[in-house]
Amino acid sequence: MTQAQITPSTPATVAAMMTLKVKVLRFDPEKDKKAHWVTYEVEASAADRVLDVINHVKWYMDPSLTFRRSCAHGICGSDAMLINGRNRLACKTLLRDVVKKSGDTITVEPIRGLKVEKDLLVDMEPFFDSYKAIMPYFINESPEPAAERIQSPELAERMAHSSNCILCACCTTSCPIFWVNGSYLGPASIVQAHRFIFDSRDEATQQRLNIMNQNTGVWRCRTAYNCTEACPRDIPITQLIEEVKRAVMYQQA
Repeated sequence: MTQAQITPSTPATVAAMMTLKVKVLRFDPEKDKKAHWVTYEVEASAADRVLDVINHVKWYMDPSLTFRRSCAHGICGSDAMLINGRNRLACKTLLRDVVKKSGDTITVEPIRGLKVEKDLLVDMEPFFDSYKAIMPYFINESPEPAAERIQSPELAERMAHSSNCILCACCTTSCPIFWVNGSYLGPASIVQAHRFIFDSRDEATQQRLNIMNQNTGVWRCRTAYNCTEACPRDIPITQLIEEVKRAVMYQQA
């Protein structure tokens, strides 16, 4: 076990300092046959984020720790991890929400269902291959209008939730169907399909519904609600999947 302290910035932060054990599931394919736990002892503030703690471990305690992060503001979706057994964004997860008191332990693991490249870093290519499969771009072959393509606020509202997806993979890698069947497009891809299926300006609805109707599409969903609970953007994913299912059924009627 190694120990270090995150330097507090304000008197209020000092008052909330506590000692934590950060238990990280480590795996280096060049040295390890299987993953193993390494525990670091860190002093931090309850107001710090899990990302702050992991950054501190890497910068000051163990530079070999490997993980992915970018904006650190819950927008890019890069730092999805399994924190205390639940898929979360490390940059949005406050310590006070995952520990109760000084001396507690938090566990950090890579998200499941994707190959672990090293430590907390997973291969995202299969996830993005599924995303590409639903044609995540605007398709309209009609003559261009003189100005923008108009959409009413009411129609825009229909795809408002699905437009908030940041492709962090929290939902897809929390899905038990995805864990056992990597060919399943997964919740995130279905949410992205929803965004275009219900865009009144797009003209490829039929093509996307056909993709959703394949054996890798919406019918693999078993409505476990894991995806909705895991989403850091509070998207009602299970509801959106059901809306796509109904659209497929309406198409076949």
